[in-house]
Amino acid sequence: MARQLDEQIAGRFPVGQRLRVLDVGMGQGTQALRLARAGHQVTGVEREPAMVAAARRALAAEPEGIRERVRIVQGDGRDTGVHFLPGSFDVVLCHGVLMYVQEPDALLAGLARMLAPGGLLSLLVRNADALAMRPGLSGDWAGALDAFDTVSYRNRLGLDVRADRLATLTGALAGIGAPLQSWYGVRVFTDTAADDAEAPAGLETLLAVEERAGRTDPYRSVAALLHLCGVRG
Repeated sequence: MARQLDEQIAGRFPVGQRLRVLDVGMGQGTQALRLARAGHQVTGVEREPAMVAAARRALAAEPEGIRERVRIVQGDGRDTGVHFLPGSFDVVLCHGVLMYVQEPDALLAGLARMLAPGGLLSLLVRNADALAMRPGLSGDWAGALDAFDTVSYRNRLGLDVRADRLATLTGALAGIGAPLQSWYGVRVFTDTAADDAEAPAGLETLLAVEERAGRTDPYRSVAALLHLCGVRG
């Protein structure tokens, strides 16, 4: 996903431009810190206190020049209008958040309002059109059968959450003035791997395969996650 995001940034902004980035649902700050290291000014919003603390610990371990480029705000991603003026950011990230929001339209509209004209909105969502893949590949045939007719699923944390269909989000992005420009699959072949598994031998080759599959039909359509990139008109 990081490679996909870098590709979109490189294709839409001049080389060397320091971008204003908003990371909504920043978690422990993985993408925020990576983009700050690349020279961008990053604001992270996170609701969960444990994640905020983890992000702050990670930030404290960075050199001063990087620490100065990152601001962390504890708050709900649906309240961006409370904290920031419309059009304040060149790039807005919302990765792994929509599955926890039952009615995402208001959140998406708020994110689009944060974008300057020509700004990039990056979403990472669970792929509702491929919910049967994980249980099917694991041999859970009853679970796979049930997954064909729902957008709900239980994640690896044991929480009941929801997924999004590509067609539905394409319409939603057009409706908020940030129409879909590109989309990718994420975790096409590796979704059944344990999240805490050690890096396998041949990791670079694995990543090259996932990157190729994530941009190639029909493979990207059955990815566990979808990475959607919209651009503010």
